[in-house]
Amino acid sequence: MTTIPDNPERRSIAPEEELKRQLKKAFDRMDREVKLILFTERGKDDVFAQATRETIRIFRTLTDKITFREFHPDHAEAQKYGVKTAPVLLIQPDTYNIRWLGAPMGEEVRTFLETLLLVGSGDSRLGDQARNVIRKIDSPRKIKVFVSITCPYCPQQAVNAVRAAVERPDLVSLDIIDIQCRQDLALEYGAQSVPQTFANEVLIGQGAQSEEVFADSLRKLEPQTIFIPEITADLVEADVVIIGGGPAGLTAGIYAVRSGLKSALVERGVLGGQVATTPVVENYPGFTQVGGKTLVDIMVSHALQYVPIFQGEEVVEISPGDPIEVLTSRRKFQTKAVLLATGASHRSLDVPGENRLSGRGVSYCSTCDGPLFKGKNVVMIGGGDSAVTEALHLYHMGVKVTLVHRKDKLRAQEFLIKSLLDSGTPVLWNSEVREILGETRVEGISLYNNKTRKTSTVSTDGVFIAIGYTPAVDLALKTGIGLTPDGYIERDDRHRTNIPGIYSAGDVEGGYKQIVTAAGQGAEAALAIFEDLINPYWLKKKN
Repeated sequence: MTTIPDNPERRSIAPEEELKRQLKKAFDRMDREVKLILFTERGKDDVFAQATRETIRIFRTLTDKITFREFHPDHAEAQKYGVKTAPVLLIQPDTYNIRWLGAPMGEEVRTFLETLLLVGSGDSRLGDQARNVIRKIDSPRKIKVFVSITCPYCPQQAVNAVRAAVERPDLVSLDIIDIQCRQDLALEYGAQSVPQTFANEVLIGQGAQSEEVFADSLRKLEPQTIFIPEITADLVEADVVIIGGGPAGLTAGIYAVRSGLKSALVERGVLGGQVATTPVVENYPGFTQVGGKTLVDIMVSHALQYVPIFQGEEVVEISPGDPIEVLTSRRKFQTKAVLLATGASHRSLDVPGENRLSGRGVSYCSTCDGPLFKGKNVVMIGGGDSAVTEALHLYHMGVKVTLVHRKDKLRAQEFLIKSLLDSGTPVLWNSEVREILGETRVEGISLYNNKTRKTSTVSTDGVFIAIGYTPAVDLALKTGIGLTPDGYIERDDRHRTNIPGIYSAGDVEGGYKQIVTAAGQGAEAALAIFEDLINPYWLKKKN
């Protein structure tokens, strides 16, 4: 047996030759020439120009489909293509508006290679979902992607932008900007960390995005973190349709599918409900503190692994029966069960300053935001059980709280009133808030005394509002679902409503208005639905 000695030189050359063979094969598949024009400063041959020439030279040894020319910014070609600075590399400028401000070296060689192949084929190679989103763009998009040759994540984002430019050459232009070459632009846009992506001067992405999320960000001109695939079916059949995309609905979707139920989730507005607009969420299990939008994104990303989400659709009618029919603004669902997780919204004072300072000292949840005001002065607005309970909650946190009530007597239960008085919490009677004051944060309130008819100003660090909730029960009422005396959906301990096959979960049921509570109720309801569909309780009642 003859042993062939190991040859280090062969080990290093063979992979290189194989790479060249694969690249040549890829270039051979291009069905059009790729025109490259480099603009460089006269009398200044910097490292970026040199690196660009060298990279292009290497690729041109593998294909005759790349043409290359070089000019100075004072040449007529520069005027033709609107080039005013250097170095700038134009890629297929007669078809596409793709410019490289820097040099394709380091990690960015990958981007350059992919760009050549995409331009040479004339095909963006976008997936169907991203392609559909890009095709919906109806006005110009001027993209700037800031990259660095040492960034391994930049090629993904830069190629996303190249694909968009190839897909929509009529509306999408692209500048790929090396932050070392164009430090002036990096400073101007605050793009010291890469990749960063701007479109029409608006930041639409920090870090690498999936092509679907990038496409959605580009279309909406705002950063997106979640992409929800569009579903075009006119009729969807399911075991359970969940109405509402807050914590209860999202959790129910996860548990229902994991139980083996074919599920669909419908949300007419913003996913996450009130959580999405909450600046900071404290003490949700696993997070000492987390942004509300961040928590929603985590929940939605998790739910999307299990359940299709139909966002932007309003349920207009539920028709009980076998199957139950759910009609939305876009389609019809046929299902065995429906879960109403439509939530509840805080009642607002509707006074100047309330919306503007929401999350900046105006709060509707002492449990959520109370710890931020420990040792500070706040006012609690309201006179019922919720207001007194939340005032006591703040008091026990170490917050200096004053209760403001528009009448001369509290509506709360006697034991709560006694606890409030025993705590020494001041009460401002017959007082109505006319305005919440402050520029960037709450600084005070304007109070009107409806007995003396005098107006005064009270300094405060925070305003907590507890004047009740408005449950979203319009659909429940329209369907004939029973409500509690407080106006919430009435249900049994398994979340069943009075109509067989229709369930509820979350804030629409009343009780504690906490994210963790709503999520728990969503899980409970999903498991109850699973068990009931196996062994329907309504059939037992008939027997």
